[in-house]
Amino acid sequence: MATRSGRRFRFRFPRPGLNTLSALGAAMADGPVAELLLQRLEAADGGLDSAEFATQLGVEHQAVVGAVKSLQALGEVIEAELRSTKRWELTDEGEEIAREGSHEARVFHSIPAEGLAQSELMRLPSGKVGFSKAMSNKWIRVDKSAAEGPRVFRVVDKVEDEVQRRLQLVQGGQAEELGEKERSELRKRKLLTVVTLKTYWVSKGSAFSTRISKQEAELSPEMISSGSWRDRPFKSYNFAARGVLPDSGHLHPLLKVRSQFRQIFLEMGFTEMPTDNFIESSFWNFDALFQPQQHPARDQHDTFFLRDPAEALQLPMDYVQRVKRTHSQGGYGSQGYKYNWKLDEARKNLLRTHTTAASARALYRLAQKKPFTPAKYFSIDRVFRNETLDATHLAEFHQIEGVVADHGLTLGHLMGVLREFFSKLGLTQLRFKPAYNPYTEPSMEVFSYHPGLKKWVEVGNSGIFRPEMLLPMGLPENVSVIAWGLSLERPTMIKYGINNIRELVGHKVNLQMVYDSPLCRLDTEPKTPQTQAA
Repeated sequence: MATRSGRRFRFRFPRPGLNTLSALGAAMADGPVAELLLQRLEAADGGLDSAEFATQLGVEHQAVVGAVKSLQALGEVIEAELRSTKRWELTDEGEEIAREGSHEARVFHSIPAEGLAQSELMRLPSGKVGFSKAMSNKWIRVDKSAAEGPRVFRVVDKVEDEVQRRLQLVQGGQAEELGEKERSELRKRKLLTVVTLKTYWVSKGSAFSTRISKQEAELSPEMISSGSWRDRPFKSYNFAARGVLPDSGHLHPLLKVRSQFRQIFLEMGFTEMPTDNFIESSFWNFDALFQPQQHPARDQHDTFFLRDPAEALQLPMDYVQRVKRTHSQGGYGSQGYKYNWKLDEARKNLLRTHTTAASARALYRLAQKKPFTPAKYFSIDRVFRNETLDATHLAEFHQIEGVVADHGLTLGHLMGVLREFFSKLGLTQLRFKPAYNPYTEPSMEVFSYHPGLKKWVEVGNSGIFRPEMLLPMGLPENVSVIAWGLSLERPTMIKYGINNIRELVGHKVNLQMVYDSPLCRLDTEPKTPQTQAA
């Protein structure tokens, strides 16, 4: 015992092997059920079944199960083998029919010799169900010629209620006397059900004894001062027991996959681009990418335009003039689009529809540095599109983009970089399909084979930026820029088995999903990269 300022303190020592169930079991071990179980087990030859013992004792089976678990917590006093058996039981409706008769029999007995109006019969508690069954058994008939309406009459003088008889057999423990077809019919009528009963086969352990000595779970100051701890049995430590998980924060699956993508880019020597401007001008979002002003993507049905501020005030005007000339008159080996390019249209502010706008800004800054130095950029951030919301589309999502600028890059370089990038994600079987993008030529869609879905899934888009986009920036003519992009949500949904994007992002997210999602996934199978052009 310890005192401090007149207060008494009780010491409690940690018990890794003791949990709540064991503590309750220790308390129950002193109960009469556990003692009777040990006495019956001493006289039994080999062992006993917990369900049969509960029936003989006249107690609930769960009370015997509790006694078994409490004795198991004491050590090797007993041995218990868990067994599963199936048995047939009546449902609540089945018990009612076994007691009062089937619905069809009750309908039959409610019809007098002069018959009964069908409308009146249908108002009986068993009328609707019993009428159809009695008709199918040909116990009754309906006479529709009566002036007052259809009347129901008996066809036979008496009936044998087979349904009640079969249910009473099951109730008496003789379900095996029924055929499979008969049991199936009763199950279809929801009168019979199969119950799996878990029981224990209990036998004597190596330390079997009919006397129960309570094992101490705590070492108290009184035991230490009196020395009584030397003569008392203590519970064993369970060093294999799992501790209680501490409360902590958890990363959302989207953030986990984002961190994985970011780490892959950094391992490949890429530099992250600044992407903090969600509001972008139409110039950087469209015009700088050689996307014409009459393109359907610039329509309000696909893009969110801002009312305030409606226009961008600061643009690099010398660069703007080169872009205008390329669009309207052509240049750099291109004939352009041959239309009247308008500065007012380029100034319109919007919520950026892709992170390629950030790539255009980064490449423009790179072009201003002399001499030119090769660069590798990446970005992972939110973009906004006026999409119709469904299971796979939201108005706001994340886009991943990679850009490489160097001398003489070709389509082969792009395929090689894509193979290296996706192999780090575990996607080794790739296919490339020709595609069209306004600002890349050539362009390719990237597909990967998904073993779980057993089909090829589109995982990204790629291409080489057009000279009409790069040369007005001031980049050298022999410099090529390869780029690819993909969404962050789609690979996350595939990885975590989520079918609806609204279960991943938005107000319908289940926070328990965030808590339960695995920290990582281990793949021990060796993979061989395979790349194929479709």
